Amino acid sequence: MKKKTRVILVACATAVIGSAALLAGYTVLKHKNVALPEEFTITAHTGCENSADNSLEAIRLGYISGADIVEFDLNFNSEGIPVLSHDEPAAGVVTLEEAFRSLTEYEGLRINIDVKKADDLEAVVSLSEKYGLRDRIFYTGIEEAKVAAVQSQTPDVMYYLNADVDKTKSTDREYLLSLAEKVESSGAVGINMWYGACSKELVSLFRERGLLVSIWTVNSELSMLKMLELAPDNITTRNPSRLKELVINKTNK
Repeated sequence: MKKKTRVILVACATAVIGSAALLAGYTVLKHKNVALPEEFTITAHTGCENSADNSLEAIRLGYISGADIVEFDLNFNSEGIPVLSHDEPAAGVVTLEEAFRSLTEYEGLRINIDVKKADDLEAVVSLSEKYGLRDRIFYTGIEEAKVAAVQSQTPDVMYYLNADVDKTKSTDREYLLSLAEKVESSGAVGINMWYGACSKELVSLFRERGLLVSIWTVNSELSMLKMLELAPDNITTRNPSRLKELVINKTNK
């Protein structure tokens, strides 16, 4: 047998073994029950269920999916009007007032405002009060540089601290303690972080400290199963209907 052929066969065999192991792990996760926090929530990321980001349709589909929370990005246009936009707002974007008006139709649906700019958060709260939504809003997207703006403008609004977690230290208790202390000193209720850096140790330590753990953005079914094993307080996803099905199946057996 030629060397090149042997190499190809070995590579193919390795791929098959790797796929089998992945499938076996997936099967175990899929059929394993989980113990989620009593107040566990699912957040529908903007653009969920194949809708356009920061659209009214994304909010509607988030509600229909059974998510507890819908998320959208907060920005401000050149006139200082709060709008839904991840980047510099273009013409025709949805205004925050339009979004809040639509949300009055979805009773009980909480609202995660991902703050891209903190220019005028008082206007955000004022609009939420106008539409009777004040007790349903909270912030994410709050890095350390934005904490002062939040505390000075809208000190009564709950927020998570967005933090970059070093994945290589996600099981290091000393590192996790320093991270928790940073969250506590910021006045946040918990951490909002990339799911790939989350760990059982992080979730456990934060729970000990009375802090919440929210992870983003978990889209594949395998990733959902892995994250449910960690039992965070919130999972944000673009596929909330599928995550909802998995949660029901894995907690009602």
